[in-house]
Amino acid sequence: MARLLNRLFHRTGDAGAAVVEFVLVGALLIFVAFGVIQVGLVLHARNVLAADAAEGARHAASLSVPASAGGRFAEELARTSVPGAAPDLSCRSHRTAGRAGLLLAEVTCIADLRLAFVPMGSIHVSVTSRTIKEVAR
Repeated sequence: MARLLNRLFHRTGDAGAAVVEFVLVGALLIFVAFGVIQVGLVLHARNVLAADAAEGARHAASLSVPASAGGRFAEELARTSVPGAAPDLSCRSHRTAGRAGLLLAEVTCIADLRLAFVPMGSIHVSVTSRTIKEVAR
C-alpha cells in the first residue's frame, strides 16, 4: 500500500511539462506573429499613402493645374486606397522653391492609421512628396 501511495502522490520526472511549455511558448509566438503582421500592415499603408502623395504632387506639377489642386487629388486617391485612414486623413499642397530657384509642387498627407490588432489604437503618419512644377516660357 505504501508503494501505491508513493506512486500516486510523489511522481518523479517531468510528466506534463511539455503541455505547459507549449502553452507558454505558443502564446509568446502568437504575440510576436501579430506584432510582425501589424508592422507589415502599417508599413504597407504608409507606402500607399506616400504613393498617393507623389501622385498628387505629379498632378499639381502639370502646367494647366494650380499647385493647390494636388492636395485634393491625393486625398481622393488616399480615401479609396488606405482603408484605415479614411476619417482622419488630410492632404494639402502648395508651391515652394527648391534648389537653384526651381518651383516645386509639394503635397503633404497626414493620417492617423488604425491598428488592426490593438483595439482603439492608432499611429500618426505624415508623408511629403515634391515634384518640379512645369512653367510656361
